[in-house]
Amino acid sequence: MGRPVITARAAATFEPVGRSVATARGFVRDTLQGWGLADIVDDAVVLTSELVTNAVVHAGTAAEVLCLRDEDGVRIEVIDRYPERELPLQDTHPQPAGPDREGGRGLLLCSALATRWGVDYTAADKRVWFRLDLPERPVGTRTAGPALPDTALPVTDARVRVAVIQVDRSGAISAWNEDATELFDYPAEQVVGKPLTDFAAWPHTPGTGTGIAEALRLSRWEGSYGMRGSDGRTIPVYASHLRVRDSDGEPSTVCLLVREHERAVLQSPPRVHGHDNTGTAGDSQEQSSSDPFEVFIGSPAPDDLDGLLQRTVERARDMLDGDAAYLLLATDDETELEVRASTGLPSARQRFARVPVETGSGRYGSARMPSVHEDLTVVPGAVPLLDGTGMRSVVTVPLKVEGRLTGSLGVATEAAGRYTNEEALRLQFAADRIALAVERARLTELERLRRGSLSFLVEASDLLAGTLDRDQTLALMAQMTVPTLATWCAVYTVADHGSEPQLSYVLHEDEDRIDNLKALLVKVPPPEPVPTPGARVWTAPSEAAHSAALRTSLRNVVINGEDHHLSPGITLATAAAVGGETVVLPLVARNRVIGMLTLGKPTDERFRQEILELAEDLSRRAALALDNARLYSERTAISQSLQRSLLPPDLPEIEGGIEREVIYRAAGEGNEVGGDFYDLFEIADGTYGFAIGDVCGTGPEAAAVTGLARHALRLLAREGLSGPAVLERLNTAILDEGARSRFLTLLYGEMRPQEDGSAELKVVCAGHPLPLRLRQDGTVEAAADPQPLLGVMEDLELYEQTVVLDPGDVLLCVTDGVTERREGTRMLGDDGLADVLATCTGLNAGAVAARIMRAVERFASDAPSDDMAILAMRVPE
Repeated sequence: MGRPVITARAAATFEPVGRSVATARGFVRDTLQGWGLADIVDDAVVLTSELVTNAVVHAGTAAEVLCLRDEDGVRIEVIDRYPERELPLQDTHPQPAGPDREGGRGLLLCSALATRWGVDYTAADKRVWFRLDLPERPVGTRTAGPALPDTALPVTDARVRVAVIQVDRSGAISAWNEDATELFDYPAEQVVGKPLTDFAAWPHTPGTGTGIAEALRLSRWEGSYGMRGSDGRTIPVYASHLRVRDSDGEPSTVCLLVREHERAVLQSPPRVHGHDNTGTAGDSQEQSSSDPFEVFIGSPAPDDLDGLLQRTVERARDMLDGDAAYLLLATDDETELEVRASTGLPSARQRFARVPVETGSGRYGSARMPSVHEDLTVVPGAVPLLDGTGMRSVVTVPLKVEGRLTGSLGVATEAAGRYTNEEALRLQFAADRIALAVERARLTELERLRRGSLSFLVEASDLLAGTLDRDQTLALMAQMTVPTLATWCAVYTVADHGSEPQLSYVLHEDEDRIDNLKALLVKVPPPEPVPTPGARVWTAPSEAAHSAALRTSLRNVVINGEDHHLSPGITLATAAAVGGETVVLPLVARNRVIGMLTLGKPTDERFRQEILELAEDLSRRAALALDNARLYSERTAISQSLQRSLLPPDLPEIEGGIEREVIYRAAGEGNEVGGDFYDLFEIADGTYGFAIGDVCGTGPEAAAVTGLARHALRLLAREGLSGPAVLERLNTAILDEGARSRFLTLLYGEMRPQEDGSAELKVVCAGHPLPLRLRQDGTVEAAADPQPLLGVMEDLELYEQTVVLDPGDVLLCVTDGVTERREGTRMLGDDGLADVLATCTGLNAGAVAARIMRAVERFASDAPSDDMAILAMRVPE
């Protein structure tokens, strides 16, 4: 067997960050959908998500995703380059894979979902690959029929004309051949550019059948409809549609049409299972007609569940010459039946409606037994689905597989007394023939939905885990459900146990209806915060909407022949938007109801049971994410409140008009105070204390020492102690903290404005960057000598130095976050700071501090990693 021929290739590399997982999923989904491989997209996305997570999260390395397509399927490779991985050269005692090990859960999923998979190692990388084969598709399979005698060949006209019509992505005709002109009597110039729907007479069962717009979007479709000729007559045709894409990637549909009686030219041959295709003509005919399922459903049978169910009800209606038919499928516990297909009924109202299997005593109240009602007017309510439809006679039979109830099939007519036990036997015979095929199709659909749900929940969990913001979490909850699960969504939150639920977020798939929907829900009492799991029906919104809409319509009255239109209020459109089924799912986290997720449908629509189960899974994840966001918000608010208490109050005005300016930046997200601090306060009349310090480290631990230092400085300074005495006692207080103590560099000084306009400063610099003095002539010099830092030695001997600032002089004090600003191997340093300060001659204190901060920020492109504080004081000229 040769290697598969690669027909398409796509690759992308993702950085080792958490958001790369979602980006990789989107890359694989877009690639496979672009290749037309929608059948395997969900499995591919789930496997890619796990393998990329292993690479970028657990291994901490970039991941390359490579998609390779061939004729039979697709191969996806995830490559990482983790330099410290040990290659499994001789592992004599292999450990079983677990979900927490590298390659654990991802490989387990590969084993469960992939056709084939493997792991390849080289000295430089690890390559995990999996292959997904395309499912076998009867449509388009090459087949050959047996040789037939001339008398058995289908009859056609002397010349078979095949109309070739090409339709662009908008549904307009872009090509029209000569045979199409001959068949329908329209020249090409008359039809090109017009919608195909202007000429097609599409067979339509209200609310159920596939419309022409949907058929044109399918990859392949085959069936009968009508084309209107130029004389207005409808010409029955048999068509084969093929969806194609041009070299620019633009999709279009090629339609091949022949007259209905010549359908054998295009029609796919009947599918025969379990037989050899070779043999005589008589053998072939016997095989094709011997299958009761094929006889009842027709050939080819629909490949999808909805198509099969719709074909079933239409054939059942025709078989018993009825006016309507419906088919219901049983839930897994066989307690309810869900309407899945109907014809001749207002199916949009009935679809997905649920009724109990047992509705009364006796055989006529159970869907497990055949039943015949000759006249429903005699027993009103016997068949709730037919109430108000005008149907009078009905026959229903069960669909069973191995003795288990899987569904119910019914046929009804408007005439009384039409059906007897004879019709029930005929219908039961047909139901027995199709029950197994229906159950197989149902299980296939459930498996597809399960895989799609798994992919949906993986992406939802990733999105919810990506934020700790409460408002963003609420928005994500609503956006994930609308329109995927529901038409509209409302999220209620419960602040505390026993408090009233509050409407927190509203979303509708039509943005123009959000405001009216919100106005309606505000007036409706919120649902009860019941912790019982599962979805429960909530009728209050639809009842309130219809009541408000009715009152609004009554306000539009005619008085003296003039219309008086009052405020529109809740319009009929809003009432219709929320008039369908509404369900409430509790948001329970840590054994407490923290909110409710409300999902709604428009009028006459209901939720599928599978959708409700998926919504319940989502609500559990959303509840935990919402509670985490709430806890994070509360703790952040507490942290910020405590941090703000460590900052000094407003800076005091200094006598003599001495200018002062402070710029403070704490490193770390959410930090308002770090290890750097500053203070400027009045000690006594005419005397002011100032300080700027740096505690070793950043974050809350450093902030705790910050609070101790700032408050101790104020207290000790106002006791009349000298600068050295203040710092020596502060050093003792820091050492008394024991294991919680931190090193502290501190510049402390006292300022006394003088009558001659100068200012006298007494400064102690304990291990801190030296203060710089800027004179009017641009000279920059250190204003103090360095001394030991605090929090290291018990017996400190510090001294203070006196500095006089003349009019126009500036004193600049900074923390080491300024001087140690780095870009690669370069550092701003004390000399760089002095050079910047030298350019500040003539600027006021605020301008000096701002220029220093700009210079620091521009020195490096990265965000600062250390706290920074700048204190500038200037003596006016």
